[in-house]
Amino acid sequence: MESARTTKLVLAGEVEADKLIGENMFALLIGMVLDQQIPLDRAFKGPLLLSERLQVDLDPANILAVGSEALRTAFTEKPALHRFPVAMADRVMELASIVNTEYDNNASLILETAQDGKELLARITKLPGFGLQKAKIFIALCGKQLGLKCPGWQEVSLPFSEPGSLLSIADIRGPDSLAKVRENKKMMKEQAKLGQK
Repeated sequence: MESARTTKLVLAGEVEADKLIGENMFALLIGMVLDQQIPLDRAFKGPLLLSERLQVDLDPANILAVGSEALRTAFTEKPALHRFPVAMADRVMELASIVNTEYDNNASLILETAQDGKELLARITKLPGFGLQKAKIFIALCGKQLGLKCPGWQEVSLPFSEPGSLLSIADIRGPDSLAKVRENKKMMKEQAKLGQK
């Protein structure tokens, strides 16, 4: 069972969806998994829509009990929860299995039981859909907005952990910071393209 937190995240831009990811670490992880090749707000609305479609609380054991076929159906139902609904449904099922077996069905334990930032980074990068950059962004988000206490989280999540960096979702606290993060991301993409030429 997920431990209840009350944190005001504003990633989905919708009160109920943001409330869910602010209180349920497993729901937040699902949002992070979905945050790939679709708009940010759509990715973080996904966990609430998934919960509504499955008619269960978002909990790893509940996802496993529902089964792969029902999960895929929930993802592909129109409007689909992602551009690649079947692949994402499979990732969420794999995520549920890992959290259920390795973290006693409680996604918060991934963060709470890590000895240091290096161990935490290693844990997050082992989750499906989390490359190194996404893992760093997730850790920075947890550190900057969710009160992460793990020693060394700042070092392993650089540059996203830098105060006021406005490089990722870790710094989004409202419409102004969202606009600045989008602007910075666009600039970084343009610089990367120039570097490839």
